[in-house]
Amino acid sequence: MAMCQLSGQFLAPPVQACKSLLTSLLLPRLPKPESFPGASTGVLRCSTETEVSGSRNRMFILGTGFVGQFLAQDLKNHGWVVSGTCTSAFKKKKLEERGLNMYLFDANEPELGVVNALKHCTHLLVSIPPVVGIGDPMLQHDEFLKSRIRDGDLQWLCYLSSTSVYGDCGGKLVDEDYPTSPASESAKLRVAAEKGWLNLGSELGLSTQVFRNGGIYGPGRSAVDTIIKQGSLSESQRMRITRQYTSRVHVADICQALKASIQMPSLGRIYNIVDDDPAPRAQVFAFAQDLIEMKWPNHIERRSVLPESVYPLVEKARQKAEKRVSNARMKKELGVMLLHPTYRAGLQSIIDNMENPISK
Repeated sequence: MAMCQLSGQFLAPPVQACKSLLTSLLLPRLPKPESFPGASTGVLRCSTETEVSGSRNRMFILGTGFVGQFLAQDLKNHGWVVSGTCTSAFKKKKLEERGLNMYLFDANEPELGVVNALKHCTHLLVSIPPVVGIGDPMLQHDEFLKSRIRDGDLQWLCYLSSTSVYGDCGGKLVDEDYPTSPASESAKLRVAAEKGWLNLGSELGLSTQVFRNGGIYGPGRSAVDTIIKQGSLSESQRMRITRQYTSRVHVADICQALKASIQMPSLGRIYNIVDDDPAPRAQVFAFAQDLIEMKWPNHIERRSVLPESVYPLVEKARQKAEKRVSNARMKKELGVMLLHPTYRAGLQSIIDNMENPISK
């Protein structure tokens, strides 16, 4: 299969062409619910509904965070209409200034009127993490969600998950068929959400996929940025820094994999989205420090990558070894050629495009 680095005019396959492959899986349409909390409030009506319903390619992003914003800008640059949700009025205003149609959404108390905005969209990216005690905030109302999607134009759905669902695998190389064994509550909820969205897509005959992302980094969110900001590591970061293997992926590679998936729709496939080098976090931070010192000598105080408090954990973590994650399916089936195959390539790209932080 030819390797794929998508560029130029990016267009999704026609809606009807994709749906013709899936017709045999479609269920009979259900009548619209008479009423539902938030379903008819009108407070989330899109002011550009005519534009949204008239455009060929229309993406809705549930949870327009780091990945969502990167993808949204890319798609908008290629002529897509992009809508999404965020959690604050300030962020909503900023994203609307960038030409996105935004809706406020609280995962703890979801206003399900936002589901009405999905009916005109052709593509749906779910990037809202599950909530402890609730689970996936949208799937708890899956019947209402399915009824609205059936009445709309949706053809493609992707749920962003995490490689944390595999748990500790004793250093083995794991692919998508490896049994999940989540250790944390959040990872267990991820597994449940994966199944929920895959089942929903299957019932509706949608092209549905799950992306299990490694640790996500990119401009403004990387080891280089952490060191420059001189921020102290959180407890979870101090624990991660002792791991022998840490799978990660640059946000640009997640986005090119998403676009490849849109071009090559599948039914219920799971993909590991990681780079080729599951290097230890300490090694990544050491390389980031070297890059900073080479570009801006003597401007950043050299700090120990491993705080003294975590040294006793290092040997134990190395013995435990955890897991390495295979990206072979992503490359073979989606034809993705990584823009940043290693953390070295990714961090080099970030610092090459970074302004001098000292001059600000």
